[in-house]
Amino acid sequence: MYTFSSKLKTFSFVLMIVGILGIGYGFLTAPKDIHEVEAILKAEEAEHHGGGHEAAPDHEAKTESATHEAHTEPVAAVTPSETPVDSVAHDTTAAVAHTAPATHAETAGHDAKASAGHDEHKEHAEHVLHQLQNKPWAALYVACLFFMLIALGALAFYAIQQVAQAGWSPVLFRVMQGITAYLLPGSIIFFILLLLSGFHFNHLFVWMNDGVTEVGHENYDALIAGKSGYLNFPFWIIRAAIFIAGWNLYRHLSRKNCLAQDEATDNSFYKKNFKMSAAFLVFFIVTESIMSWDWIMSVDPHWFSTLFGWYVFASFFVSGITTISMVTLYLKSKGYLENVNSSHIHDLSKFMFGISVFWTYLWFSQFMLIWYSNIPEEVTYFKTRIEDFNLPFFGAVAMNFVFPILLLINTDFKRVSWIIVTAGVVILFGHYVDFFNMIMPATVGDRWFIGIPEIAAILFFLGLFIFVVFSALTKAPLVPKRNPFIEESKHFHY
Repeated sequence: MYTFSSKLKTFSFVLMIVGILGIGYGFLTAPKDIHEVEAILKAEEAEHHGGGHEAAPDHEAKTESATHEAHTEPVAAVTPSETPVDSVAHDTTAAVAHTAPATHAETAGHDAKASAGHDEHKEHAEHVLHQLQNKPWAALYVACLFFMLIALGALAFYAIQQVAQAGWSPVLFRVMQGITAYLLPGSIIFFILLLLSGFHFNHLFVWMNDGVTEVGHENYDALIAGKSGYLNFPFWIIRAAIFIAGWNLYRHLSRKNCLAQDEATDNSFYKKNFKMSAAFLVFFIVTESIMSWDWIMSVDPHWFSTLFGWYVFASFFVSGITTISMVTLYLKSKGYLENVNSSHIHDLSKFMFGISVFWTYLWFSQFMLIWYSNIPEEVTYFKTRIEDFNLPFFGAVAMNFVFPILLLINTDFKRVSWIIVTAGVVILFGHYVDFFNMIMPATVGDRWFIGIPEIAAILFFLGLFIFVVFSALTKAPLVPKRNPFIEESKHFHY
């Protein structure tokens, strides 16, 4: 039986406390009203223009005065038949006739421009206000989603092993079950975040804004209105509840059957798990795609990709496998899992390597097809990310493809613990950045940076993840006793 060390438990609590404090700081320092945003914008403008902007008002005033004088100067020719008095009278009349309408029109034009400029400035300030208020919410959302999906990826990998009747992996089943234990608390917190979004505590999903589907409303969006049959809060939250309930139900029942198999006299519970896992994988394939549309792609409701479900799956699937590998190596270093040998580690590393290449294939396919077709509503997705998120956008490719290739392509390296841990840390951070790139551009725009809210959210959910996973590992023996393939797994060598 595994014993949760007091040092690791204390470390997890410290991470959670620091994370909560940082998350709170992020919400407290977010601007509360448009006046704070206007002050921020003025400071940014002053910093951008330096002292040059101070001369602008004088220059504009002189230009306006000159223009006004040019418009009010009388222009009238004196004909030979006119007397000087008539000429003066004519000039005066012409000047008045010319000046009054021109001055009025000029004033009206300036008023209209000033009003339009004021409205545009106010609209921009409101947009920036929403972005800055979204920042702590988006940081929380990305970290919560990422850690929940790590557990879901591990659960999918576990189900695949059950259905494939794999002979190498049963000694790792309890590690997988420990990681999937996080799915329940992680998905509950995530579901609460979804509810808060639906109740307008934030502006993460623009299709939830008031009036976007109402013709004539200032927020009306014809494209979003066309999707309102699918993208509406009641249907959206019901789908979320079904997905989360289905995943957690399979996780609970499969672990229950696995533990019952240890005490059984036949393989009935193993057979139940086999059938249940096959059904779950069908459910998972469908719900994973819809989940990726609902919770990630819908933050950009004008954009869509037919590859997106697979792309998201590859990202969290390799993250789940990487986590299995790293937890296994940690337990091995503490003297547990004596039946796990370098061949098991090698196989996990092969999956880490292979799915990283698969993710890169999907990343390139999605990017290349959209770039080649050059359809405006599609390219804007990548244009925003390349221009405003250049470092994290291409950095994710380096961390999720280049590093795994360099570190794990060699067969011998796949058995070396420190190389696997290094690759694992890079892969996990790289895929967090990948999810960051999916969510942040639509929610915070160019107002992004990795600050206290982002780091704090990672620390909180990492602390919670460590506490839940390692607590779950203490609940049962780390090696299943009566799995039909357990002896083959114990003596697996490659």
